[in-house]
Parts: sequence; C-alpha cells; structure tokens
Amino acid sequence: MEQTIQKRIQSIDILRGIVMVIMALDHVRDYFHIHAWTDDPLNLETTTPALYFTRYITHFCAPTFVFLSGISIYLQSLRKTKPELSIFLMKRGLWLIFVELVIISFAWSFNPAYERFPLGVIWSIGISMFILGLLIKLPYKLILGIGLIIVFGHNLLDFPEAATDFNGGFWLDLLHSSKWTSYQIIGNRNLIIAYPFLPWLGLMIMGYCTGQLFLPKFDSSRRKKLLTQTGIALLALFVILRGINIYGDPIIWSQQRNGLYTFFSFMNIHKYPPSLLYICFTIGCALLLLPHLEKLENRFTKIMIVFGRTAFFYYILHIYLIHILAMISFYIHGHTLAKIAEGESIFKWKFVVPGEGFGLLGVYAIWIFVILCLYPLCKWYDNYKTSHKEKWWLSYL
Repeated sequence: MEQTIQKRIQSIDILRGIVMVIMALDHVRDYFHIHAWTDDPLNLETTTPALYFTRYITHFCAPTFVFLSGISIYLQSLRKTKPELSIFLMKRGLWLIFVELVIISFAWSFNPAYERFPLGVIWSIGISMFILGLLIKLPYKLILGIGLIIVFGHNLLDFPEAATDFNGGFWLDLLHSSKWTSYQIIGNRNLIIAYPFLPWLGLMIMGYCTGQLFLPKFDSSRRKKLLTQTGIALLALFVILRGINIYGDPIIWSQQRNGLYTFFSFMNIHKYPPSLLYICFTIGCALLLLPHLEKLENRFTKIMIVFGRTAFFYYILHIYLIHILAMISFYIHGHTLAKIAEGESIFKWKFVVPGEGFGLLGVYAIWIFVILCLYPLCKWYDNYKTSHKEKWWLSYL
C-alpha cells in the first residue's frame, strides 16, 4: 500500500514540478523582456506568436498548482484526523498570508519601506486553505456542491462588474472583481489585490474533492478513465461556452486580421480572477496529463519531482534569484538608485526600466540559467526534508 501511495503522489509531484518550472519563465519575462512593462504580451494588435505562446503557456501554472494543492490536502486526511487537518490548514493558511505580505512582497519590490503589499497567488492559496480548513468538517457531498457552485457560478458577477459605473468596493474586489486595484492602508502604503480569492477557493475545493480518486483503494484503471473523461468534458465545455461567447469569461473573442490571430482571440481567457473557461481549459489539460505521469519514470520526471516536492521553497527562491539578476543587469546598464526614484510607483525598487531588456531568446536563456541554479538547492532541501521528517516546522514549508 505504501508503494501505491508513493506512486500516486509522484504523478502529482511531477505535474506540480512542471508547472513550477514553466511559471519561472513568466517571471523572467516580467523582469527581462524588452516590452514587459510597455505592452501586454496578449495584446493582439502588437504581439507575436512566440511572445503570445510564452505568456499563454504560463496560464497553466497557478490553476494547476491550486488544484493539485487541493488533492494533496485530501491525501493528508490519510494521516490526520479531520480536526487535526482543519487546524493545520487554518494555521498554514495564515502562515502563507504572512509570507505573502512580508517575504514575497519584498522579493517582488526590494523596497525596504514596504510601500506596496501585493496579494498574489500565495495569498489566494493561504486564504483558500484557511477557509477549506473550516469546510472539511462538512459532509463530502456538501463540500463538492460548494465547489461546483463557486467554479461554475462565479462568472455571474461579470455582468454587474461590466457596467461602466460599477464600483464593488474593497470587499467585492477582494472576493472577485479586482483588476489589480490598489487600496491605501497606512500612510503611503498600499494593498494591491492581484488575486481575488473566490474562484481560487472553488478550484482548491474541486481539487480536494478529486483527491478521492487517488486513494490507495481506488482502482488505477478506473481513476485514469475518470480523469481522462473529465478532462475531455472540461475541454468540450470550454469550446462550447467559448463558441457561444456569452457566459464563462468576461473577455469576448472576435474575428481578427487572420485565422491565427482569431484563434488567439478565442483562446485569450481571463486569469484575474480565473474565469470558468480559464479553469475548464487549464484543468482539463492537467487532468488529461495526470494519468500519463503515473508510471512515467525517466531523468526528466525525476528532476520535476524534486521541484514538485519543494514547490514553496522553490517559489520563494526563484523570485529572489530573478530579481537579483535583474538588479545586476540594471547596474550593468549604468543605472543608479536615483533612476529607480524617477520612475512611477509601480517601478520603484523593481530595478526595471520600461523599454529596456532582452528579446525572447535572452529571456529563455535566463530562464534556463535560473532553473539550473535552483535545482541543486531544491535537491538539497528535498533530501533534508526526507531525512528530517520529525521536524514539525518543515510541514509549513
């Protein structure tokens, strides 16, 4: 039984590792691409196929990670009672929110004054984990129903939010409608809502409920069949709803100058917050991939397992490393700290000069360098965790 559990977790770790590695590509692009701070890579008027793909492939990262986190939480119920798991999730959720506000916000800005506190993906995972810690005491079917209602129904809020005079205020922005809204909190310090949490909570709940398929007693062939069927169904729902062009995503697709760019418009789905169609496409693909990773063992999967098993450690390190490299590039280009003070508030202390940077080849080269640097550190940490399971605090990292 222990071997079966390990294999099932291994397939999850492989996929988690893959999306973590891909995620770094987008963050390298943020700091190093020449047009990162002057244009949107999904802007159909100016983007290129290569740039569009570079941004689009990273769409799979956050939803897949949140969904897999839900599965992992369910698997923890094999080792913990519901009260124990509930308390753990609530404490870890609060810890993740603290990390977002203190450790990660500094990693993004390098601003010792902490003028901006972005609520990003770690915040959304943290608050979702905290709420799930309360919900897991409910019956399984009720939890599943709550998740389905959130995932399939939250885009109903798109209709009032589309009104030109709509102002949902802080709490609705925090829940769903924010578009990187900034709120002044203390003095000149601002809270930036990048990840409204409601859809992410729904996605984590759906991952939690999917965890039943990975129980040791669940037949492997039946699990693969169900995952494949569900993945196909989600992709079919994506095509149908996207074709209707009415519900499921606030971005309406339209005919473009040629077939390729019309396809780009069709596929351009909303991440902030993640729309139903965004979830259908990304999770549909993830579910199709998961069954093929269960028995796949090679050099690549062994590397991805390391990143997957050390995802939180990797996440923090990769932001700091990328930003340090950006800072080095900043000074190599002859800039000083005075250059940072000249910029708009969003660029202060980011060591980024809009319109300055590298092409995509340079971005990909830096991305590969970052991954190569992080792998031995993650390998060391994975070995440390494995050999020090008695240390309770490791479960929070």
